[in-house]
Parts: sequence; structure tokens; C-alpha cells
Amino acid sequence: MVLACALGTACAAGRKAPPAEGPRYAERADAQGFADEVAVLYGLDAQWVRDVLADARQVPAVTRAIMPPPAGVAKNWALYRSRFIDAARLRAGLAFWRDNVAWLAKARALYGVPPEIVVGIVGVETIYGQQMGSFRVVDALATLAFDFPSGRSDRSAFFRDELEQLLLLCHLEDRDPLALKGSYAGAMGMPQFMPSSWLRFAIDFDHDGEIDLHRNAADVIGSVAHYLAQFGWVPGEPTHYAVEPPADAAERSALLEPDILPSFDAAEFARRGARLAPEAEAHAGKLALVELQNGAAPPSYVAGTQNFYAITRYNWSSYYAMAVIELGAAVAREASRAGVSLGGATPAPSPLGEAADQVVGQRVERHVGDFEAVPQVE
Repeated sequence: MVLACALGTACAAGRKAPPAEGPRYAERADAQGFADEVAVLYGLDAQWVRDVLADARQVPAVTRAIMPPPAGVAKNWALYRSRFIDAARLRAGLAFWRDNVAWLAKARALYGVPPEIVVGIVGVETIYGQQMGSFRVVDALATLAFDFPSGRSDRSAFFRDELEQLLLLCHLEDRDPLALKGSYAGAMGMPQFMPSSWLRFAIDFDHDGEIDLHRNAADVIGSVAHYLAQFGWVPGEPTHYAVEPPADAAERSALLEPDILPSFDAAEFARRGARLAPEAEAHAGKLALVELQNGAAPPSYVAGTQNFYAITRYNWSSYYAMAVIELGAAVAREASRAGVSLGGATPAPSPLGEAADQVVGQRVERHVGDFEAVPQVE
């Protein structure tokens, strides 16, 4: 699903004018050659694939949106968090939870993924389907496959693979590839699955004979939980623990070096001078020291578990994972206050204190922005 560099929320189709379009790929030899290769590889009708690629257009807004933040922009977890723990998402999240208690409970029973994690992901990605994307997916993927911009690490091969998977998906599920809308990176539906992830992880959770990630919340919930389970979600394990990092810079750097990959046991944390929360000392698995920078303020730290790492397989960012975790926990608290069944979830206290929970109705509603992706902290 999901790209380290590009996945996530989107402007609702029709809310804004369609993105400006560039030239078609009908006359591009590389695009038409790609069409022939895909047709042979999967036994598809060559003319159908050629016609699809011929109708695809280069979209300048896509190449602008895929670029990283300007150099010198400081990472800021508190600001990043504020973009997602807001009134709009909490209200929508409460409604989503209330409407889908049974499906959230079923996903937990089958895959061990708590409701608040699924709710957090769908909320961060698309505000529960409110912002699923206004770009034609075939245009976005073709633009990034054949005209990936210079100035950042070249991911054109990745997008060529995703364009290939989109064509296969549409063939197998009898979909019109020219009708699908999504993010500037080609992610689709409420959970913003890339085409390859749709093919591998999307499931018909309510057994109605169709996989629908745009309108069917049951399929969305089951597919997100299935995705996390496939990436190593450990039922019953927390996502992270409180930690005080080592005061010694060298020891702190050693724990930070593997980034979000859990690499050290609790004893190694202690040997290097990190102070874990008491409940973490008996943790059987590996942990990662995760640093969240706060601009000019001191960084925040958590000890991430395998489940924290599993969330980052959805979007390769510790900031993203913490936003998912905290949004899900905030919605769980709202659901608890509203008397909604939590399906086994236990509302976690806000790390920012009770005042952080009083957000509903008090903050000005705002959206992530015009670009159809979760803001990146690179």
C-alpha cells in the first residue's frame, strides 16, 4: 500500500476541479512498448492494454506532489499530530466505529488487530472515505512510471510495477481502469491500497461476492486487518512503550541506528542506559528506539514493538505510525464516552493529557491540504 513517500489522504473526488492534464501517452513509444510487455506477461488483450495507456495523461500536479519537502524544513511531531487528531476525524471516526462495531470485532477475532488500529489507519488515510482522491489512477501511475521527476530518488520502476498491477487488477475484477480515482501516487479507496496491495491483501470480508474498498466498510476493515497480519502483527502485543533514551549520545545513536526496525531486547536497552516503562521490561520481543523530532523543542521517544513496525509497513514513517496509534486511541476514548461498544479495545490515556481529548468541537476543522497524500516527514 503503500509507499514510504506517498500514501494517504486525498481531496474528495469532485470537491475541487480535476487536476490539470498534460499530453496523452498515445504517442509515447515507451508507454506503448510497456503495454505490449504487460499484455504478453499476463495474457491480456494487447489492444485493450494499448488503448488504456493511450488514454492515460501526464499530470503535472502528480510530479509536483511526489517531491519531498523543501530542504531545511524541520520535522515536527507535534505539528504532524495536530493534522490528524482534529475535530473532523474524531467525529467521523466515532461514526465509523459506531456503524461497524461488529466488523471491527470480527477483524480482531480473525487477525488479532485491535479496532482502534484499523480505525486509526482509515482515519489518517482518508477521513473514513471523505477524501479518497481526485486523480485518475491510470494517469497518476503513468506519470510516475514514465515521467518521474528528477530531484529525488528515482521510483519509476516501482510505479511501472504498480501500473502493471492496476491493469491486471482491472482485468481480473472486470473494472474500468479509466474510471478509478485515487491519490497522486495511485492509492485507492478508503484504506488507500496501491494496486499490488489490493491484489494481495484486499478481501471480501462480508462475503457478498465483491471486494469493494471504496464503499464497503466491512471489506475495508477486513482488508486493513489482513494487511497488518500479513506483515507480522502480534495479537495482544502493544505498539510501543514509554522510554527515556540514554543520556550518552553514543549509546543513544547506537539504539537509533536501526531506525524503526526492532533490533534490541529490553535488557540491551537497559545496558545502553535507556529507561523503559516497567511493563516493557518483561517484553519478550525486540524493540526499536523511535525518535520523533519536535522542531526546536526536544524530541519525543518511544520504544516501538513489532506491531509498531507492522504499522510502518503501511507507510514507512514513525510519524505516520504514531498518528495512526493516537488517532485510534482518541476515537476509542470518544466511543467509550458515547457508550459505543469498543469490541475489546481499551481506551488508552492521551500522552498529552486530558486536555488533548477535548478537541471535538473546539478546533477549527481543517484538511491535510490539496495534495492527495499523508504529509511526509522525510
